[in-house]
Amino acid sequence: MINKVPSTKQNIPAKASQTLIDQFGRTVDYIRLSITDRCDFRCVYCMAEEMTFLPRNEVLSLEECARLVKVFVSLGVSKVRITGGEPLVRKNALWLFETIGKLDGLNELVLTTNGSQLEKQAQDLKNAGVKRINISVDSLNPERFKKITRTGELDKVLRGIQAAKLAGFENIKLNTVLMRGVNDDEALSLLDFAIAQKIDISFIEEMPLGDVDHSRESSFCSNTDTLKMLQSKHTLTASAETTGGPARYWRVANTETRVGFISPHSHNFCESCNRVRITCKGELYLCLGQEDKVDLMPLLRDHPENDQPLIDAILSSMAIKPKGHDFDLKRAEPAVIRFMSHTGG
Repeated sequence: MINKVPSTKQNIPAKASQTLIDQFGRTVDYIRLSITDRCDFRCVYCMAEEMTFLPRNEVLSLEECARLVKVFVSLGVSKVRITGGEPLVRKNALWLFETIGKLDGLNELVLTTNGSQLEKQAQDLKNAGVKRINISVDSLNPERFKKITRTGELDKVLRGIQAAKLAGFENIKLNTVLMRGVNDDEALSLLDFAIAQKIDISFIEEMPLGDVDHSRESSFCSNTDTLKMLQSKHTLTASAETTGGPARYWRVANTETRVGFISPHSHNFCESCNRVRITCKGELYLCLGQEDKVDLMPLLRDHPENDQPLIDAILSSMAIKPKGHDFDLKRAEPAVIRFMSHTGG
């Protein structure tokens, strides 16, 4: 086990000459790092109701997470999103945010969370250097919220949103997965809530990851339909703004709110993909919807004082980054068996 982050004296150049460019000429400057597969919710589109979580020795230590981020930043990555599971249930997670928040070259440290821990941690996260927060909220009805999350309490999340606002984050965004017959009737009320709170919201089409207990095809809700529904009440203007991810944004007239749409089915966004994902096991996935990966944990543990093997593996991985994902809701089995919580939200 690694007990400390490698010092700046080891062989990571302050400005690495290498950059991460894949075989299709896309520059990778954004990583999403999961620091735990555990979560205090069990959202129906993300996890099975009964989950078996990884033993501690199969999960990256926080020191290993910090080391990985440092290497990626040396290779030109300027945006890091910390995910889970629920990252804020990881013991001492704040130490990681404080450590990587100080890295030269890292322009954006952001967080995806279910909001359950924000009431207590929001101000400390802001002080650590986190700039933006995405908070998953799939319903404003407490009973429905409980049904979707299986264990979550809406009031606790709403208090977390208020704590994040009081802490003064540059941007707070709600993430909503709409499911037909479950919560698709709340699209307008969720947007109205975001407008009232002066925050943004993104609607995400359900992704066929993991073997869940409902039909993805029957629950699928197209963002094209959602956009039309929102336009029935609000004037939305297409925007060229981006936060570096796959969302396409629209401005809501006479408000401070943007609406984003992440549409892996109805609009494939792979042509501009600038991201890779690292699981809490140290698996570097080159695409959310494919199984191409490189195992980085052995390199971290076999070479605790030498980052060159790690750098070489990351650079080589660009050659196997696929052109895009291949989601098909009509398949009898999901193309990707791993749960979303395994890869990172």
